Amino acid sequence: MADNMVPGESEVVFVDFWANLFGMRVLIALRELGMSFEYIEEDLSIRKKSDLVLRMNPVYRMVPILIHRGHPICNSINILEYIDEVWGHRHAEAGGTQLLPADPLERASARFWADFVDHKVFNTEMRLFKSKGDDEKEAAKGELIRQLRQLEGALGDKNFFSGDEFGFLDIVVIPLSSMFRAYEQQGTFDLEVECPKLMRWEKRCKERESVRSTLPDEEEVYRMHKKWYGIE
Repeated sequence: MADNMVPGESEVVFVDFWANLFGMRVLIALRELGMSFEYIEEDLSIRKKSDLVLRMNPVYRMVPILIHRGHPICNSINILEYIDEVWGHRHAEAGGTQLLPADPLERASARFWADFVDHKVFNTEMRLFKSKGDDEKEAAKGELIRQLRQLEGALGDKNFFSGDEFGFLDIVVIPLSSMFRAYEQQGTFDLEVECPKLMRWEKRCKERESVRSTLPDEEEVYRMHKKWYGIE
């Protein structure tokens, strides 16, 4: 045990909130690789942050946080890459695949689309939920559909974003599906009509135990996000 580990603390600890889409990525990755870890719930429904979060992420004071042998790793994309670098090779040696593609161009593409989700799709989601008036809502809805179609274009006719194997970009994107019904209700549109390939991909992902055991009830997630966005 490293000197800076708290007595009784597991080697791998994950701190998150159940409705946090970013944290769902990390849970899926840990479960996909068959990792043993301790989960600590951080209640984001209250304003006061726990001492653990303030100590482990004093810069942003946010979850998700992965703690490995007492050392914190923050930001979901950063955590996914860390998990893959530290434990992905063991999974590959056991007959699985690493999370990120082996090919440098494919890795760059996966990172590009991950950045697109974090800096485009989530921002548009916020606009949709916070829109005032029909015109503003219609503009946000149209932009969100366009962005989801762009993701669908990156998927193409493949089973998963990297081909036949579930991997990094699938893990980044699939937590969004917890908000798909919310998008439809908030924007009054049908994703089965707008993005049929993406919906078939969603069903394939949810056949995996790592995904199925992680994603929470969509209506509960919707209610929590309405509370966060102040529309209840």
